Amino acid sequence: MKACVLHKPGPVTQRPLRLLDVPMPALRDGEILIKVRACAVCRTDLHIVEGELPQRQTPIIPGHQVVGEIVDVMEAQEGGSGIAIGERVGVAWLNRTCGTCRFCRSGRENLCENAAFTGWSCNGGYAQYVAAPAEFVYRLPPAEQMSDLHIAPLLCAGIIGYRCLRLTEIADWKGAKLGIYGFGAAGHLAIQIARARGAQVYVCTRDQQKHQMLARELGATWVGGTMEAPPVKLDASIIFAPAGEIVPAALQALDRGGRLVLGGIHMSPIPELKYEWLYHERLVRSVANNTRADGREFLAEAACIGLRTSVQTFALEQANEALIALKQDAIKGAAVLLIDDS
Repeated sequence: MKACVLHKPGPVTQRPLRLLDVPMPALRDGEILIKVRACAVCRTDLHIVEGELPQRQTPIIPGHQVVGEIVDVMEAQEGGSGIAIGERVGVAWLNRTCGTCRFCRSGRENLCENAAFTGWSCNGGYAQYVAAPAEFVYRLPPAEQMSDLHIAPLLCAGIIGYRCLRLTEIADWKGAKLGIYGFGAAGHLAIQIARARGAQVYVCTRDQQKHQMLARELGATWVGGTMEAPPVKLDASIIFAPAGEIVPAALQALDRGGRLVLGGIHMSPIPELKYEWLYHERLVRSVANNTRADGREFLAEAACIGLRTSVQTFALEQANEALIALKQDAIKGAAVLLIDDS
């Protein structure tokens, strides 16, 4: 099969991914084989390819927002897991957990001490086929309801955005004032959930031609520059941009008791903070991965509200170009690799 393979991290402008012919995945106990139709491109992929996240497996096939069709199922899994050959499924970042550590036992599998991650510690979806544990794939709504192209970005950007919204701990969404910093794949999905729940959304992001325009199209109450102060104090905010320098500005925009959620797996250094910005019980917290429950609940809510994605497509062999465009903030919404059989 064909796959984009990373042997050594480096700047994406040097195109470190190589399109190669590689062996088909060999299934292990509990796994299924999926023929990949689409794989969305995530900023975490960029962190892996450029080496901002340490290598977990070498070489590695990136990609963790995978939509495809089951083409092989381990005999012990067919029927027992409730999935079958021919079914459309999604593969996300959390590839598997141990199920036995203190975090798994307490319903916090996103913090599992022995977790594996798709496209980082095991091969992902920048390929024609991928193997995944049957217990960790998502059953997807019919293609007529949402196409492969448009559902792929939901499998990380959407799920992580959903968990970020949960961790704001907003109890009454009607009229709540939510800030979003950075308006790429995750931001343009999270705003739709928040607005459907009744929130007012204030977006701080750069690039007036793409990100700010999209935020207005999706109903943001106010849109401004990344460091610009919103016109009101906010109940909670989410930073999706991997830029630690945003944290002081976001904290100063919060109302008393407000929560600031950091939605990335990697962030540049956070500058020194004044205590007065944290005072009045403001809270800063990170988001680490997601649980399977997050994914299932998000996909159900997304289908209910008719969530829509803004996408730009690339062929598999254009994976480096997709990552370059992502790094340069040249994508309006999400980038998606469409995988063919050739």
